[in-house]
Amino acid sequence: MRSRNPVELASGAGVAAKGPEPRSTLHLLEKQSYPGLLSLVVPMYNEDTVVEFLRVELERFMDEVQCSIEVLLVNDGSSDDTLIKIVEWANADPRVKVLHLSRNFGHQIASTAGLEHASGDAVVLIDADLQDPVAVIHTMIERYCDGFHVVYGQRERRQGETVFKRFSAWLFYRVMRKLVYKDLPVDTGDFRLISRPSLDALNSL
Repeated sequence: MRSRNPVELASGAGVAAKGPEPRSTLHLLEKQSYPGLLSLVVPMYNEDTVVEFLRVELERFMDEVQCSIEVLLVNDGSSDDTLIKIVEWANADPRVKVLHLSRNFGHQIASTAGLEHASGDAVVLIDADLQDPVAVIHTMIERYCDGFHVVYGQRERRQGETVFKRFSAWLFYRVMRKLVYKDLPVDTGDFRLISRPSLDALNSL
């Protein structure tokens, strides 16, 4: 059975009791048009020291991209001046929207809230600290146009993190590959592009 909007290689469904190892299933990719609207979702918690740097980088990117764009800044109950600064930014730029959570719910909940409110044909989730280079989104869009519905960024280096953080991240991905999903990409984080059909499916869960 072929999917109408295939994504990429997916593992086989199962293995017979005494059969061979499962093989990956090949899906054909269908070209997609450049997104008419691109959404950037940025979870933020106590990020007042990086807001100005983030603004410079995103405004540069927004001037480069070849489509309409919206930026959803999700304030995850910050206790510093993050909310004040991002509201000032949104008041100055209609492309920027602020989603304010009543308290700190955590990074994943803030990310989910932003994804649920995104309107784009393609949606990019990116951290506010700029450890993930914004320019890589151009390459993600190219892969989206090639037909991929989920495109993730994979870190080559983990700069500015403690030895414990790097080791725990390394260990997490290897344990998950061993126990849960052997093809889980390592060191990918949350930086990724998701197509509208994929995001609608995720939001329906």
